[in-house]
Amino acid sequence: MHAKLSLVALSIVTAFAVSACGQKEEPKPIAAPAAPAATPEVVVKLGHVAPMTGPQAHLGKDNENGAVLAVEELNTKGLEIGGAKVKFQLLAEDDAADPKQGAIVAQKLVDAKVNGVIGHLNSGTTIPASKLYADAGIPQISGSATNPKYTQQGFKTAFRVMANDVQQGKVLGEFAAKQGVKTVAVVDDRTAYGQGLADEFKKAAEAAGLKVVATEYTNDKATDFKAILTKIKSTKAELVFYGGMDAQGGPMAKQMKELGIKAKFLGGDGVCTPEFMKLGGEAAEGNYCSLPGMPLEKLAKGPEFKERFTKKFNADIQLYSPYVYDAVMVMADAMKRADSVDPAKYLPAIGQTKYDGVTALIEFDAQGDLKGGAISIYQYKGGKLEYVETLGGTPVDVAKAEVKEAVAEVKDAAKAVAGAAAAVGKEVAADAKDVAKHATEAGKDAVKAGAEAVKNAADATKAAVEKK
Repeated sequence: MHAKLSLVALSIVTAFAVSACGQKEEPKPIAAPAAPAATPEVVVKLGHVAPMTGPQAHLGKDNENGAVLAVEELNTKGLEIGGAKVKFQLLAEDDAADPKQGAIVAQKLVDAKVNGVIGHLNSGTTIPASKLYADAGIPQISGSATNPKYTQQGFKTAFRVMANDVQQGKVLGEFAAKQGVKTVAVVDDRTAYGQGLADEFKKAAEAAGLKVVATEYTNDKATDFKAILTKIKSTKAELVFYGGMDAQGGPMAKQMKELGIKAKFLGGDGVCTPEFMKLGGEAAEGNYCSLPGMPLEKLAKGPEFKERFTKKFNADIQLYSPYVYDAVMVMADAMKRADSVDPAKYLPAIGQTKYDGVTALIEFDAQGDLKGGAISIYQYKGGKLEYVETLGGTPVDVAKAEVKEAVAEVKDAAKAVAGAAAAVGKEVAADAKDVAKHATEAGKDAVKAGAEAVKNAADATKAAVEKK
């Protein structure tokens, strides 16, 4: 009995052992390699301020478009700064060209903890807002504010990428003297920009020997200028200089014509726009204005920028958008060089900028002003701004423009030579074909004549034989 049980037990144990041996051991799971940590993303907030309502809204939109284009292109590049992928975000505000509103939206941007500010458009709003940004340590680059006071306040955060009114006013005063006039009347709109430019023009004009026979004032909301223009008419001034924007400059030029004032009209960048010609109508024809920098078509990157801008917005450049575009790019360039988007860390890098922008080779002096600062003169002709000349500017900018122009001339000459060569080639080919044709025909005639000569010789030989 015990023996049988032992055998049964042994059989059971053996069965279990065989069964166990027949099973496959499940492999232990192998830990997957850790996925590389995703590159963190940081949002860089850039404030932009310009008048988006009121008489200067068209200029404000132009500025904003320049900033939008720059931000979109930066985001397309997928920049990494400080070990993080950067996404730029534009916080656009409207200051309506009003100093009080400018201060309100500036504080709004400070509270939003923006990394930097582009703007404002007007000197009158830029100057009071600049103190708020300086107190908060936020870098500010304006693409259009030209009043010298903006960078003369001693704020380390204030920069501009275009010539200031001292540079522009000097050129305009000297240009006026070159026109052969002896007497000028000066009008400004009492804004920081208009008054600042008019004051600098006046200094330069008097230094060049011109006599200022009238000084009149208006404001940046006015539309009727007949009272001040009537006073100017009585002085028989040969030229009227206006410090202000196109919304007033255009109607002023038109009313000068209506009053029979024969004096020429001259203004700064604020009236160097398509809108001035639209508002001034026929009265704009033949008058002059100035723009900081060189014409886009003379700059290496200008034509391409213009093409990208018009394709993106289906609109012509009004005035400052290329400068605003450069302002954004300069700020981003400083962040890259400092490897930080922290305002306190990249601010010093702005002062060390050497950036080849659309509008110029951008470098700043100790105050934050653009070094060099070329000024170009234009004349209104046939509904267009026609380039006259460029005064001032850095030797590098001038040289680059001259080289570009020389290259264009060489290309044109090469095309002309190629065209002439092609024409000559066609003519030579035609002549050669004609010669070949005549040669072929002559050859045929020669062969024919030779055959006849052979035949005649054969006939003569045959006759001689027969006779013999």
